[in-house]
Amino acid sequence: MTTSADTGHDDTRYDVEAIQERWLPVWDELAPFRSGLPDDQRPKKYVLDMFPYPSGDLHMGHAEAYALGDVIARYWVQRGFNVMHPIGWDAFGLPAENAAIRRGEDPVRWTYDNIVQQKASMRRYACSFDWDRVFNTCDPEYYHWNQWFFLQMFRRGLAYRKASNVNWCPECQTVLANEQVIAGQCERCDSNVTKKKLTQWYLKITDYADRLLDDMQQLEGKWPEKVLLMQRNWIGRSTGAEVHFEIEGREEPVTVYTTRPDTLYGATFFVVAADSDLASELAAESPAQAEFSDYLDKVKQTSEMDRLDSSRAKTGVFLQRYAINPVNGERIPVWASDYVLADYGTGAIMAVPAHDQRDLDFARTFDLPVRVVVDAGEDPAVTGEATADDGPHVNSGPLDGMNKDEAIAAIIEVLAERGTGEEAVNYRLRDWLISRQRYWGTPIPITHCPSCGEVPVPDEQLPVVLPPAEGLDLKPKGTSPLGGAVAWATVDCPQCGGEATRDPDTMDTFVDSSWYYLRYADPNNHAAAFDPELVREWLPVDQYVGGVTHAILHLLYSRFFTKVLNDLG
Repeated sequence: MTTSADTGHDDTRYDVEAIQERWLPVWDELAPFRSGLPDDQRPKKYVLDMFPYPSGDLHMGHAEAYALGDVIARYWVQRGFNVMHPIGWDAFGLPAENAAIRRGEDPVRWTYDNIVQQKASMRRYACSFDWDRVFNTCDPEYYHWNQWFFLQMFRRGLAYRKASNVNWCPECQTVLANEQVIAGQCERCDSNVTKKKLTQWYLKITDYADRLLDDMQQLEGKWPEKVLLMQRNWIGRSTGAEVHFEIEGREEPVTVYTTRPDTLYGATFFVVAADSDLASELAAESPAQAEFSDYLDKVKQTSEMDRLDSSRAKTGVFLQRYAINPVNGERIPVWASDYVLADYGTGAIMAVPAHDQRDLDFARTFDLPVRVVVDAGEDPAVTGEATADDGPHVNSGPLDGMNKDEAIAAIIEVLAERGTGEEAVNYRLRDWLISRQRYWGTPIPITHCPSCGEVPVPDEQLPVVLPPAEGLDLKPKGTSPLGGAVAWATVDCPQCGGEATRDPDTMDTFVDSSWYYLRYADPNNHAAAFDPELVREWLPVDQYVGGVTHAILHLLYSRFFTKVLNDLG
C-alpha cells in the first residue's frame, strides 16, 4: 500500500474534479431525471425554476436558486413521483443584447455561446433537470409561437397599435411597460424614466382585468398572500363615478373619474395633465399658449417618479379657460400641471383641495380657494392638512348632513338624472405595451402597407426570422435597428401584393416567459405551440421557484396569457 509518507502526497483525498468528470458522461447517458416515459405510471409532479438569462456565465446566486428546485424535485422523486423538472433559457432581451454590444459581439453568437457555457455549469451542478426538454426563447422554433399568439390576439382586437405618451428609458433607448418602471426608474439600468410620444403595440390586458382579479380567489392558500396582494393592488379596481365637465369654448365635455363624487361641491379648480393632448388643445390660441409651451418642455424632461413625489413643490400654468361644475354651475379655472398623469384615468381631475393633499398643496401654491364639504372638525386652509375621512357633508346643497355612502349614492343619482355623470368602475391596470426598439427580440409579425394598412403575416409564413445582426447598428439610439435591415424589411404586402415594410419593432421579452411553462410539456412539437393533452397531463405547476420581484410582471402576464389561450380553445 502506498502512503503519503512514501510519495509525499495524500492519495486518499476525495478528488472532486476527477470523480465529477468520470461520472458526468454516465449521468448524461443514464438520464436519471428524464420525465414522461410512456410506461411510467407514477403520479406526476411539475417542479419549475424560473429560467436564467444567458448574459454571462452562472454565479453563486444561480447555484443557490437552482439548489432549491433541485432539492424539491429530488424529494418528490424519492417519494415515488414522476417529476418533470425542466430547464431552458430566457434568451432574448436587453441583458444579453447590452452585454454583447459592450463587448463588440454579435448578440446571436454571444447568447448561444453563453447558453453552452451555462449548460456546462449546470451539468457540473448535477441539478436534476430533464435535459430532453431544453429550449431557448431565441430559437425560431420557439418565437414562431410568440408570433402566432400575437396574430390570434390581433385578429380578436386584443393586439392594437396607438400613439401615446410612453415610458422611455434614455439609457436603454427603448420604451418600457408600466410594470417595468420601479419607483420611476428603469428596472434594468435604474435610469430615471421620462415620457415620449410614440406609436406602439399593446396587448389589451385590461379586457381581462375583472377575471384576473376575481379568479385570484382560486389561488387563495396556493399562492403567497403577498403576491396576491401585489397583483390586486396593481390591477387596482375601484368604484366611483365618471363626471362630465363642460369647458367654455369647447364643444365636447371632459370626463373625469373620481372615487369621491360626493365631494363635487368642493371642486374649486380643474387640472389636466400638462403632457396630454387636451392640455395642448386648451392652450392653443389662448393667452397662455407661450407660457404653457415652455412649461410643457420642462415637464417632458421630468421623470414620473418626480411627478408623483408628494413632497415636491407643485407647478402649473393657468390655461385661461374655465370648466363648469355640473352640480352647482360654478365656473372653475382650468390648470395644466405635472402632478396629474396623462395615462391615469382620463388625464384630468376635479380638484377638491380641502380633501386631497396634492390638490391642497397646489391650491396653497397658487392661492386658489379651499372649500370644506366634509366636516372633519378642522379647516385644511388653516392647518395645511387635507381631510379625507368620513363625516357629515356641509356646503353641499342637498347632500348636507349625509355620510359618505349616502352622499355618493345620492350624487350619482343626480348626475344620472341630469346626464352629467354615471357610476363607473376604474382600474389602475393599463394595457401591456410590448413594442421595443431593440434588435434582440421576437419580430412583430405585421406588414405595413400604404394601401392596406396593418396586415398580419400569414400563418404559413411564420416564423418571421430575425435578420443577421452583421451590418446593423445595434447601439441604442431610440429607433429600431431592424429598420436598417432594408432587404429584410422590404416585402410584398400579403393582401394586395404591393410594396410594403415589416414592422421594425420587437416584442417585450415578457411575452417569451408568459407561456414557456406550457411549452415544457411538449417542447419538440413543430406543428403547434403544444399539445393540449400533454399540457393537461402535466399542468398545473406544483412548485414554482423564483423571486417575488416577478410577482407583478411575469406572473400577471402569465395569468393573462393563460386566460387568452383558454378563450382561444
